[in-house]
Amino acid sequence: MSTVDLAALLLRFALGGMIILHGFNKMKNKSSLKGTGQWFASIGMRYPRQQALVAALTETLSGLFILIGLFTPLACAALISTMIVAIVVSHRSSGFFIFNEGQGWEYCAFISVTALSLATIGSGKYSLDNTFEVFKDGWLPFTLCALLAVTGAALHLALFYRPTSKP
Repeated sequence: MSTVDLAALLLRFALGGMIILHGFNKMKNKSSLKGTGQWFASIGMRYPRQQALVAALTETLSGLFILIGLFTPLACAALISTMIVAIVVSHRSSGFFIFNEGQGWEYCAFISVTALSLATIGSGKYSLDNTFEVFKDGWLPFTLCALLAVTGAALHLALFYRPTSKP
């Protein structure tokens, strides 16, 4: 096993596992999904109940695909897109640090950079991407991931984000 393969495996397990749990947490029961929807409504998201479900499923499924190393750049793009939306609608006004009141954008940015790094180095020898010989390392997965992430976030914000005006 090369050190890059080991690093990719560790990144996939840590990032994928963590994000799966974030998705599960949003939908562990009806009240948690309802609460997430109510919070989405309070920050200006249209169709907040549906947005809560989409966010939960995106986190769960992108985490699963990252964990098993299948279509890794696409899964990373979905995750990064979700983090960009979270930064724009919730965290950027709180500054950088996660310990700031309102939780700054540090955590979401770190997840995004980690996901983009994983998409760039590839999911490694012990992945389904390797088994099926898709999405090796390099500039193509990096570019694909970055473009899909930014485009997905921009479309999501344009279609569903309607911030309320502050007094």
